[in-house]
Amino acid sequence: MAAATAPNPAGYFPSIEKKYGRPIAEWLELIEASPLVKHMELVKWLKTEHGLGHGHANALVAYSRNL
Repeated sequence: MAAATAPNPAGYFPSIEKKYGRPIAEWLELIEASPLVKHMELVKWLKTEHGLGHGHANALVAYSRNL
């Protein structure tokens, strides 16, 4: 049996755009403009200030770190 791999963060993008009504580019701009730098700080900020679920917030932050 093959080992499971973590999903690609970009795989969440269609559902993020559909659920929250903003394009991914806008979310990435918000993350870039934030004074926060730590991964989990950004995830928490997206969840509390913008209402994202944990998985969606984590996917956006993970993707933004690899640009």
